[in-house]
Formats: sequence, structure tokens, C-alpha cells
Amino acid sequence: MTTVTTYSDQVAGVSAPDTKLAQEATQLVRDTASELVYHHSRRVYWFGALQGRNRGLSFDPELLYVGAMFHDLGLGERFRSSGRRFEVDSADEARRFLQAHQVPEDSIRRVWTAIALHTTPGIPEHMEPEVALVTAGVEYDVLGIGYHDVSDADRAEIVALHPRPDFKHRILGAFTDGIRPKPETTFGNVKADVLQHYVPGFVRGDFVRTILDSPWPE
Repeated sequence: MTTVTTYSDQVAGVSAPDTKLAQEATQLVRDTASELVYHHSRRVYWFGALQGRNRGLSFDPELLYVGAMFHDLGLGERFRSSGRRFEVDSADEARRFLQAHQVPEDSIRRVWTAIALHTTPGIPEHMEPEVALVTAGVEYDVLGIGYHDVSDADRAEIVALHPRPDFKHRILGAFTDGIRPKPETTFGNVKADVLQHYVPGFVRGDFVRTILDSPWPE
């Protein structure tokens, strides 16, 4: 029987949910993802929660936590031959997990949407708080968007709990490894930039050429 570790850290004035659901989500990610993805995912929760506080949003911490923890699971080796966007693989894993715990369908939908859209800028911020804040946490940790919205002290506490040594290069490596086998899934999204930089011979999809070369005569 798997022993479930309790994770009830509080940093930067924000606690990680200490429910059975959150504990099992944490353990699952610990068991199946790399240390890089684990630490990144936990930071995404804290940065997303802090941005929620900054924006005056009311959100369900448990749903935000599960969304943050699962959002990059689809980069893992088991999904590389799926032929689907890694965001969808990640979202589907979260849905299976939540359904197994008999979470209400509306809550499952929020988490699925939060994960599926976390690399699609400009849309999540207009949706439910949990959807908006998974993206906000990802954008903060990966892109530094809103970097000064979080105090130096709060940022230091979070990074002390979940360090990010050489994170910029390592996360780009994880993105490359996760999507290199299915380059077609990057058409029209930001991950095409990753393959453009790191995969020799990659040819980015062209939306205009796709329209002009379609089988329609005019």
C-alpha cells in the first residue's frame, strides 16, 4: 500500500491545501513526474494564489492546487506517442484523477479547462478564477509576467521551499523532450517556438499557407 505523505506547507502567507485529495495529487506527481516538474508545479500554485490575492479573486484552493500540480504531466515519457497536445494529456489525467475521487463535474471542468488552456494567453484571464490563476502561476514562474506583483520576500520564501536551479534551461529541455516526437501539436501555439530553437530541421506550421493550400478552389 502506498504511503501518502502530508504536504501542508505555508509560505508567503498562503497554505497548500491539506485535504486528502490534495495530498494524493501531490503524491501522484511526486511518483510520476521529474523533480523539475514537481517543484515547478508547486511554485505555480503559490504564485497563482498570490496573483489571485492581488487581483481580489475568490477561488477554490483545492482546485487551483490540482490544476497546478497536473498541468505539465503530459510532458512525461508515457504521453510522447499520444499524438495530442501535452496540455490535453495533462488535463485528461487530472480529469481521471478527480473523477476517481467523485469530484463534482463542474469542478472537474474548471480544472480540465485550466490545464488545457494554460499555454493559450489572452483567454484564461477572462474565465473562472481557477482557470485564470493556473495560467497566471505558469506565466509568473516560466515567463516572469507580473514578476514585481509578488514581493521579494514572498518570492524568496517560495523559491526556498521549491528551488529553481538553472530553471530556464531545464524547463526548455523538458518542453523539447515532451513535444519533439509530436511536432504537429505545436501548430498555432507557443511551443512551436521551443522546437524552432532546439530541434534542427523543424518547420513551423504556417496558418496562411494552410489556408491558401487547402483543397478549396477559391
